[in-house]
Amino acid sequence: MKFLKVSLIVLLAIAFVVGSTGCKKAAPPTPAVEKLKVAFVYVGPHNDGGYSQAHEDGRLYLQQNDPNVETTYSESIPEGAQSEKTFRDYAAAGYKLIFGTSFGFMDAMVNAAKDNPTVKFMHASGYKRSDNLGTYFGRMEQPDYLAGLVAGKMTKTNKIGFVLPFSIPECIREVDSFTVGLREVNPTATVTVVYTNSWYDPAKEGDAAKSLLNKGCDVIASGVDSPAPLDEAFKAGKYGIGYDMDMAAGMKTADEAKSVLTSRIWHWGPYYLKVAKAVEDGTWTSGDYWGGMADGIVDIAPISSAVPQSVIDYVNTRKQLILDGKYTPFDGPMINQKGETVVPAGTTMSDADQLNLQWFVQGVIGEIPKSGS
Repeated sequence: MKFLKVSLIVLLAIAFVVGSTGCKKAAPPTPAVEKLKVAFVYVGPHNDGGYSQAHEDGRLYLQQNDPNVETTYSESIPEGAQSEKTFRDYAAAGYKLIFGTSFGFMDAMVNAAKDNPTVKFMHASGYKRSDNLGTYFGRMEQPDYLAGLVAGKMTKTNKIGFVLPFSIPECIREVDSFTVGLREVNPTATVTVVYTNSWYDPAKEGDAAKSLLNKGCDVIASGVDSPAPLDEAFKAGKYGIGYDMDMAAGMKTADEAKSVLTSRIWHWGPYYLKVAKAVEDGTWTSGDYWGGMADGIVDIAPISSAVPQSVIDYVNTRKQLILDGKYTPFDGPMINQKGETVVPAGTTMSDADQLNLQWFVQGVIGEIPKSGS
């Protein structure tokens, strides 16, 4: 009888446990983390071989290094009303971080940001900001200066051609800093400027390079978004200096790659990753980022084997001074085309003056039209 009682108790206990387990609700599945949707808007084709492709490489870097983002892009978007529609469409589609990569997108981004306060907008090279609109760029004048050193040592005619898109401050800074480097090693050399009035127009860019070659320039520096000026320089048996990305790497033949003495390049990826992480963790704030070679956002590409090692060594020495914060291309004395000292010895041009720069240094042949992008 005692055995039956114990057995009955055990059976009742098992029944209770089984019944309790059967009634227990399964834990709800862990909700998937919502990815941050990030959009990029380019003024040129994503594979232009220059500026827009450098940003596209940055987008891909972000996508590959942050599993919590979903990215997309729009390419060849004209500045003005169409770009504003593009920014608004992305905001309406749930994109919470939007990068506009051209100076001429500025007012369109200001308008779109005002009406979409929960979206973070980032504008490359601009100067208008709000609570949800920040600006960013790099001190490209640093590698511009180093490239000028190379050009000054490699020219035989002492005539350098520079193909520029517009006369806005960022473009004037390129020419001035390049010329500072050029004349540091070759005081009689000059830089002749030709404008295309377009960020991306390979035909115009090629024609501009031809006009400079016809004037006796034997090194063509590009400030535009395609490799077209460098192609024309190679065809003429002359040298080129690239912009935006390592343009030697994209050339069709080894000889043409060798003709590209170096390039001034962007590394956008790590910065884009940093911004996305800040948005994800809620620490993003509006501001103005302006990094240099020490930050890794800009650099000079590997120098061609056509350049003597002694020149490469000198460039590397000057680069190290920049990295150490001991030199900038805008250290005085700086003298303008009229022979006037604008930046006295012992001083450095302020960031504010650099951001509004509208004069050429001595050694530049060309004027600054009072129009821009």
